[in-house]
Amino acid sequence: MNADSRSTRARRLAAPVGVLAAVAAAFAYVGAVDPNEPGHYPACPLLRITGLYCPGCGGLRSAHAVVHGDLPAALHANAVAVAGYLLFAVLWTVWVVHAARGRPLRLDPRPAYVWGAGALLLLFTVVRNLPFGGWLHP
Repeated sequence: MNADSRSTRARRLAAPVGVLAAVAAAFAYVGAVDPNEPGHYPACPLLRITGLYCPGCGGLRSAHAVVHGDLPAALHANAVAVAGYLLFAVLWTVWVVHAARGRPLRLDPRPAYVWGAGALLLLFTVVRNLPFGGWLHP
């Protein structure tokens, strides 16, 4: 592999590596600064005003638990966030493979998938705010 092809590959991988560095830094910060301790992060405005949990409530606690290797606590804090972390890892890996091969990554999900994901997120939000959904509270 000559110097030109190495520099071309490095340029193609710069964006995915930069995104991974930013995400790793964010997870490292949340891992170091415990969201379970009051005063470290702002409160969710929806929870503060209405007392209702939004789909993101518990996401920081979930990330903190993932960093510390506590998957049951991460799932309890926000199961949807854990699924999002996994989805990010899969999409990032596909992006890196495409970039290394010099092919652009096209994400063009079918509308049914987008609507389905939105419906699942809405269902998660509604259930976690109902009396029998207490097991989904962060």
